[in-house]
Amino acid sequence: MKILVAILGLLTIAQAQFNRYPDYYGRRIGILRQSQDTSVDGSYAYSYDTENGISVAEEGRPKNLGLAGQAEVVQGRFSYTAPGGIPISVSYIADENGYRASGAHLPTPPPIPIAIQRALAYNAAHPEEDESRRRY
Repeated sequence: MKILVAILGLLTIAQAQFNRYPDYYGRRIGILRQSQDTSVDGSYAYSYDTENGISVAEEGRPKNLGLAGQAEVVQGRFSYTAPGGIPISVSYIADENGYRASGAHLPTPPPIPIAIQRALAYNAAHPEEDESRRRY
């Protein structure tokens, strides 16, 4: 009986080495590397790489905002190859100011027109009078 249990245990371990997870198209994709770390202070870090070129890493920690409460500060990155063969890489930060991502493939806003730049410069150079002294 002990030998049977030992053999089943070894078979289970051997099968786990070849465990793969299906992707969007139903193919099985293996995890090449994976790490995960959590701390009692609420900070964490994890990362993994897959056979099909996906790479993910993230770390986060709680941040005390005083009277406003507490926020999570997270930064990370992920990369993969798009169906057209284009490599996609995104880095991001998420904190009390929101989620901010950066990557070469992400769209950027158009430049501010010259007329608007001049108007903003004029407004900055000529602040309005103090409204509390003004009488109507």
